Amino acid sequence: MLMAMPSSSFSRQSHTFLKPHAIFPLFLLFLCPVVAFSGSENEVGIKYDLFPQILKEEAVSRLYELGKVSDADNYLERTFQSPASVRAGNRIRSWMEDAGLRTWIDQMGNVHGRVEGINPSGKALLIGSHLDTVIDAGYFDGALGIITAISALKVLKTTGRLEKLSKPVEVIAFSDEEGVRFQSTFLGSAAIAGTLPVTTLHIHDKGGVTVQSALRKNSLDITEENLLKLKYDQESVSDYIEVHIEQGPVLENLGLPLGLVKGIAGQTRLKVTVRGTQGHAGTVPMAMRQDPMVASAELIVLLENLCKQPEYYLSYDDECPTSTVKSLAGSLVCTVGEISTWPSASNVIPGQVKFTVDIRAMDDTGREAIIYEFSNRMHQLCDKRNVFCVIERKHDANAVVCDPELSSQLKSAAHTAFTRITGETTDDDVPVLMSGAGHDAMAMSRLTKVGMLFVRCRGGISHSPEEHVLDDDVWAAGMAIVAFLETLL
Repeated sequence: MLMAMPSSSFSRQSHTFLKPHAIFPLFLLFLCPVVAFSGSENEVGIKYDLFPQILKEEAVSRLYELGKVSDADNYLERTFQSPASVRAGNRIRSWMEDAGLRTWIDQMGNVHGRVEGINPSGKALLIGSHLDTVIDAGYFDGALGIITAISALKVLKTTGRLEKLSKPVEVIAFSDEEGVRFQSTFLGSAAIAGTLPVTTLHIHDKGGVTVQSALRKNSLDITEENLLKLKYDQESVSDYIEVHIEQGPVLENLGLPLGLVKGIAGQTRLKVTVRGTQGHAGTVPMAMRQDPMVASAELIVLLENLCKQPEYYLSYDDECPTSTVKSLAGSLVCTVGEISTWPSASNVIPGQVKFTVDIRAMDDTGREAIIYEFSNRMHQLCDKRNVFCVIERKHDANAVVCDPELSSQLKSAAHTAFTRITGETTDDDVPVLMSGAGHDAMAMSRLTKVGMLFVRCRGGISHSPEEHVLDDDVWAAGMAIVAFLETLL
């Protein structure tokens, strides 16, 4: 949901944010001597190096290299503690070391790279995103935030300023955000934030392997006791920032490479199980069937209608005021993404159907109202069809509002990146958006204040091989982090 739309003509090109008349000054830029790095002209009009070799060429190359690290031959799949995940983590670690960072891998598989700066005891700035992917993924989701952060710090190393940072800066490549393998999101960042229940270690994947066993297979000896020790002390952290692809079409429609994230929608994942009577497809009369498949289909349509028109289904009272229902109209989305049946044969009436439900909204009260209403109507429908239904909550995350002061600094950094790369001063504002997708910043908000920048992606497509970010937009993202880090010098 777009919260603020600038009335601007800045960088309206959908394929690049560099205006044609900006190309000539950029060509001259690389012929000029480099005096210092500030991204603007000095007193005699000399322009400074924009480090395209690091922030664009090398960063893009690394994104594509990481995108080839997969457990599947013909598509990208990299789930928690899989062989490809371990290889990706080791590669990221080597890039962190190349940027001058001290590195380690913790017992949840998170990859850390840190520089202490001039005040090692100061509160640290954390920058992160995730190294895992969905199945049949694109190359930029998660990886973009890791690579651009490393590249920005490499720029500081190249210019001899890395050790001059006023406080520690730590990049973290979180081991799991997507939750594909164990159906439990934020395994990596929640461990750092101290919100991951110790019981999570005993959750198992479809093959019966537990989280603890998966980690131990890769020589990470995790126990309930040392899981708790992974939590960062709140007094040791100043803030957390994350760069991520938008996963939506707003920035592309505006013709702008970067946007500021105002907040992240809360989300709930449910698993619905519907049990009926298994039988022969040819011998059980229609009127006598207790068919969980048909009941599930009706429940899914009910969910769609509920989420499209919440005002029609929800009643207004003190717990669900008019303002809450109205807020849902702008941010509520509901998805059934997975269905399984048993015994799953064409000539058998199923005995059981399971399906997942994903519900997201910026208003936590409204999201709870939707869950409550769906649950009530589900049981009514199941009673009517004489089938048994149960609903389980598998994941909950409250909506997160990004820190205003940190957001202001990120907004300024994004604006600086525009100005440096185009060589022009502009009054155009950085657009402000809400995120419907969950990010590691949600988990990290339980530890410290958070801020996020979005990066334009082609067609708003994500979680797909068609996911794509322009090389120049990767450059802009890296430059924005450089500008943000320069405030710590």
